[in-house]
Amino acid sequence: MLRRYLVKRLLIAIPSLLIASLIVFTLPRLIPGDVVVLMLQEKAYAKDLDELRAKLGLDRPLPVQYVEWLGKVARGDLGESLWTRRPVLEEIGQRLPVTFELAFFGLFFALLIAIPVGIVSAARQDSLSDYFARSLAILGLSVPAFWLATLLIVLPAIWWGWRPVTGFVEFSRDPFGHVTQLLLPAVILGIATGAALMRLTRGMLLEVLRQDYVRTAWAKGLAERVIVMKHSLRNAIIPVVTLLGTQLPQIIGGTVIIETVFGLPGMSRFLFDAINQRDYPVIQGVNLVVVSLIVVINLTVDALYAVLDPRIRY
Repeated sequence: MLRRYLVKRLLIAIPSLLIASLIVFTLPRLIPGDVVVLMLQEKAYAKDLDELRAKLGLDRPLPVQYVEWLGKVARGDLGESLWTRRPVLEEIGQRLPVTFELAFFGLFFALLIAIPVGIVSAARQDSLSDYFARSLAILGLSVPAFWLATLLIVLPAIWWGWRPVTGFVEFSRDPFGHVTQLLLPAVILGIATGAALMRLTRGMLLEVLRQDYVRTAWAKGLAERVIVMKHSLRNAIIPVVTLLGTQLPQIIGGTVIIETVFGLPGMSRFLFDAINQRDYPVIQGVNLVVVSLIVVINLTVDALYAVLDPRIRY
């Protein structure tokens, strides 16, 4: 049953990916500015511009360019960068691990904050710790990540002469330094997601704790830890998993600012530079990879429902 459901979801995902491919192909070309003019600057003559545009294949109609690009994508070819002339897939492959590491650590810190704090806040409803946790959650949702990152770089440097490591340290050169440089950006990245997950964890757990079977468990004299962790949390966590599936793309999207601020050579910063340079193949390739990841994440989240709650049948 689960296999059949996953196959159906994959078939449904194909039209979504086609629509997304059309969007990621069209939108970069709506950005003001001409990549050919940027590459040749103001010294070029009209003839030079036309020759370079023809060489890059940008002189053909957009539908023709789209069909050709889609055919290459189907063969696993995302094209070449207009600036470096290197394969886009190779460029993404070099930078994707950095973005994945940052997103993974950000998700880890989000869950580390959300689940324990949400459980304590629900178990101690309307207590001082509950009010404190809810206030921090609202603050975490309100503070922009770029503003917090800027403060954590500037203020410690002014007050104590300390600033976090910027730039990038390879894992092979210094494993400890590599992991350490990602901790502060990951915490900043995970704060907003952790705050949202904490609020939902608290709300859903409070709803489950009011169910009849939980009251029965209290009446039987079971320990609070057993009632909350074993009987209640598993049922309350399903909507949290749903929200987590929608938050993961936001975490990946949030790496654009974080990688730029902390000088990390990830995929998001690569996309930011490509937008400034109007590097269409890179913009298309990175966005297509991100969209594909989102489809896979949503499919994984749906599959987790059956694991978390056996009552769910597809």
